[in-house]
This record gives sequence, structure tokens and C-alpha cells, in this order.
Amino acid sequence: MSEVRFTVEAALAAATQETGLSDFGDDGFREGLRVLLETYDQSAGLSEKGRHMNWKRVVDLLGTRLRVERALALHPEIREREIERPLFLTGLPRTGTSALFNLLGRDPASRPLYLWEGLAPDPIEGLAPGEPDPRYVEMKATYERMRETSPDFTKIHFADADAPEECVLPLAATFQHVHNGIEVLMEPYRSWFQALDLHGPYAWYRDVLKMLDWQRPGERWLLKSPAHLWALDVLVELFPDCCIILTHRNPLEVIASYCSMMEMLFRLRECAPQPDLGPTVLEYLARSLERGLASRDQEPDRFIDVRFDDFAADNMAVIDRIYAHFDLPFPDETRAILHAHARDNPRGKHGAHQYDLEKFGLTNDRVKSRLAAYIERFDLPTD
Repeated sequence: MSEVRFTVEAALAAATQETGLSDFGDDGFREGLRVLLETYDQSAGLSEKGRHMNWKRVVDLLGTRLRVERALALHPEIREREIERPLFLTGLPRTGTSALFNLLGRDPASRPLYLWEGLAPDPIEGLAPGEPDPRYVEMKATYERMRETSPDFTKIHFADADAPEECVLPLAATFQHVHNGIEVLMEPYRSWFQALDLHGPYAWYRDVLKMLDWQRPGERWLLKSPAHLWALDVLVELFPDCCIILTHRNPLEVIASYCSMMEMLFRLRECAPQPDLGPTVLEYLARSLERGLASRDQEPDRFIDVRFDDFAADNMAVIDRIYAHFDLPFPDETRAILHAHARDNPRGKHGAHQYDLEKFGLTNDRVKSRLAAYIERFDLPTD
């Protein structure tokens, strides 16, 4: 197995060699790539397997970037498209965003981003009408195998190639955003990211959405990621008619659950255990929340708040409130579709996720103290 050299020049050269392409677009991504590679090389404690795994991931992301830029150059009409009145779903992770997202995605008028196209957003030139994208076929088989080999992760987050998924996936190719969660918990990428101006990466993200809309249009985009808390002001600027749902939950459950999820991702990505994982997660999530709520307060009418307990108690009542707040059409046939999905997909269908706050070096009092203003504002339970 050859030695991995985590340098920008080596990564760019590898992606160019694999794709035969050389136009990476705006150079804004290069600094993030440099800091990310430094983090992998010096801080992540990667095993030899992990160094190769994460190197391949970087090269694949650069390949995606090259192919997206090629498609934009071949089809300049993509940038002329409009993304009208998208519905964004965000909030702290583990606050029920996935369950609500999957339910809203059953509306035939919704156009969610699917996992496979988030990982492969660029079109394949010359693909015959009706012919399945070979990348979709490959990913479908891959995620079926992953669910068999990593059943514990499926309990935390069910993933399938054609399931609605977080729209943060294309943003990974900007190297200026949250990359599946763990990189923003390690230095130096953690501090670098939190001081970042996110206008550049989100402008590229908007182009990717236009590209997907150009390929497979829908009536109304439905987009979800807790990471959007870092950039709600940018979203409003770039999508001036957007609607935003904010979800809220007992933060003791949120922090413990997210720590457990990150611990598993560190292990899957072959990183060393993080001794300060709990305090790091708490501060990272608290800062993302503070930034998001500050943006929310600038244009409160654009937002609606959804508490996890309210959704768990009566999900259709919450759905009614969302549609009414944003004045969205909600015909009886759509209501019946959503009701049937809620009935057939109860919470914990893919297994219960167990977690323990103290395991990660945190106490209830410490979490409640750090998030006291949030708890009080949304009247959240803490027992």
C-alpha cells in the first residue's frame, strides 16, 4: 500500500489524473482543502487504513467538483434557473429533523435531495432517456451492504441511495463546510471553519441545486441540514423567498445522541478516539445554535418553530401548522399520503439508539448551563 501524502498539490493532481479534467472553478476552496488535509495529517490520529480511506474521499470530492464545473461550462443555462420558495429544515442535530423531513418529503409537490444525487450531482453526458444512472445503481448496492455490516449506525441514521438526505452533501466539495460532522470537531479545521464567511460555498451550493433542478425538476425544493444553522443569514440572502423550519428538543438528549453518533463516525472513518468529544460537541452545537437564532431574530416571520415532543405526540398537527404558516397547498390526497407514511414508519422502526451523556465527560448541569437561554426560550424539557 503506497504512502499517502496529504498535500494540496498531490490531491489536485490525483483528481485531475482520475477525471482528465483540470478546471476546479473558483479558487476559494483551496484554503479549506489545505486546512482539512492538515487536520487529517496531524490531528485525526488516522490508522493506515484511515489515511487511505480519507484520502480517497478527498480525491472523490475534488472529482465531483471538477465534473460539476464541467457541466456548468457545457450548460450555461443551468445558472439561469430559479429555485423558487424552497423550504429549509434545520435545527440542532438529533432534534427530529430527519423524521419531519421524510414525512414532508412524501408530499408529491416536494422535491427533496436524494442521497445518491447529493453525492453525484453532475449529469452524465449521453445517458439515454430512462436509463438508470450507473452511479445510482452502484450506491444502492453499497448502502444495502452498509446496513448489513453496520446495523448500529442504521439505528442512528437510516441511509439509502434513493432516500431523501441532507443537502449538505454537495457542500462537501467546497471544502468550506461541515463534512459529515467529524472534521469540524478537530483542530485546526474546527477553528478555521467557525470563522469562515460562508457566502462562497453557498453560492456554489445554489448552482448545484440549479443543476439538479435542471436535470430532475420538481415543484418545491425541500432541503434539510442542521449545518444550515451556521448560515441562515446567507440562505436568506441567496434564496430571498425561502421558508425555514427550526426544530427543538431536550438538549440533554440532543448532546448525548449526537456524541454517540460522532463517536461511531470517528470509528467508521478510522480516526483515533477523541478524549474531549463531549465538551467539544457541546460548544460546537451551542455556537451553531447561537448563530442560527441570531439570524432567525432578524426575520422572524420567515421561520416556524417545531418542538420534538409536539411532533412525537401528534405529527399531523405539526404538519398542519407548517402548511398553514407558510400558506402551502395541502389537499386531502396529500394529507392521506402523509398520514399513511407516519402510520407505517413509527419512531424507532430501524432500531432504538441508546446513548449516555456521562460517557462523554458531560453532566446534565453543564449542558443545561451552557444552553440555559435556549431551554428557557423554547420551554424545553430537561429531564
